[in-house]
Amino acid sequence: MKALIADKMPDTCLDNIRELGIDLEFNPKMTEDDLGKGIPGHSILVVRSTVVNRSCIESSPELSLIIRAGAGVNNIDVKAANENGVYVANCPGKNSVAVAELAMGMILALDRSIPDNVSDFRNGKWNKALYSKSEGLLGKKLGIIGMGQIGEELATRARAFGMDICAWSRSLTPERAGEMDIDYMASPLDVVSEADIISVHLALKPETRGIISAELFAAMKPGTMFVNTARAEVVDEDAMIDHLRSGKIRAAVDVFSGEPEQKEGPFDNRLRDVPNLYVTHHIGASTMQAQNAVAAAVVDIIRTFIKTGKVNNWLNRSESTAAPWQLIVRHYDKPGVIAGIMNELKGSEINAEELENVIFDGQITACCSIRLSDKPSGRIMENIRGMKGMVISATLLQVM
Repeated sequence: MKALIADKMPDTCLDNIRELGIDLEFNPKMTEDDLGKGIPGHSILVVRSTVVNRSCIESSPELSLIIRAGAGVNNIDVKAANENGVYVANCPGKNSVAVAELAMGMILALDRSIPDNVSDFRNGKWNKALYSKSEGLLGKKLGIIGMGQIGEELATRARAFGMDICAWSRSLTPERAGEMDIDYMASPLDVVSEADIISVHLALKPETRGIISAELFAAMKPGTMFVNTARAEVVDEDAMIDHLRSGKIRAAVDVFSGEPEQKEGPFDNRLRDVPNLYVTHHIGASTMQAQNAVAAAVVDIIRTFIKTGKVNNWLNRSESTAAPWQLIVRHYDKPGVIAGIMNELKGSEINAEELENVIFDGQITACCSIRLSDKPSGRIMENIRGMKGMVISATLLQVM
């Protein structure tokens, strides 16, 4: 089996994958266009930030599994993967601490104007009077929008600085907020209206795209510090720029529109000339600790896949099927049993949408559970039950 890693990964990860007997190609400088030409012969593709588009998936007939070495999969055309029967997996929770650390660092940098201090020093400019005016973080209210694992890690660090915390998340309840000793907010608007500092930690989904809107920026208090280490698309960037230029807010972002695709080299972007803004190079997850943890998860996904056929953290599996009938067949563990059942169903054009066959201890008998698109006729059920020496019993259930 061949695999391709199209982004930088630790050497230990590469060695561990090769030890599994995988024919591994490592090309960390590949671009979306390179992958779009197809990767024939490769069954597994591992990426971090490189885009995997429809052309790549449709031009790679052997491709079975795409692994995102990170949490979000917005750089992968999951719809195309669904249509071509390609597994998509990720490595959630492995970089939460790294992202939270960067967000905390950005808050400190904004409060103390650290990058401007350094820039002025390197340019031979001494400006102690200006940089001595920081307010400090003690007693400030941090508003977290998105209280997943990263948000929780940031809250832990913010408490150590004596900050109060309020938060909103789609899954956050008042009871859970109470357990975490944070103020529950009913909406993102409530968060930005209340907080002195705002940090965004949302996954990119249709319902979160543009959620940090012009209305929310307008509701922020003068002097608000805004941090985004999540996804560029969750923020109305035009509105953010307007409020940065007016001096109402200051911001630090690790993600932005028009981010360079190449791993290094010159670039230009409209944010370069925007005042009151610090920008990092999409490095939220890029600590050695986080990369090693992600690498270990990638190896584990590949190992499980090649040894069992199962995919850890399989993201594009349908949560449920609309098939309304379930056929449960207890049978002897013999060749041809399941094939015979399928032949009976095929004759009436009944689709088997999900199938699981488990073996009882001793390997004499088994049980096959099949979700069906339509109700089998009485004749079909009689034929299945009549498979002498093969079928023990067959039960049909209507799934509500």
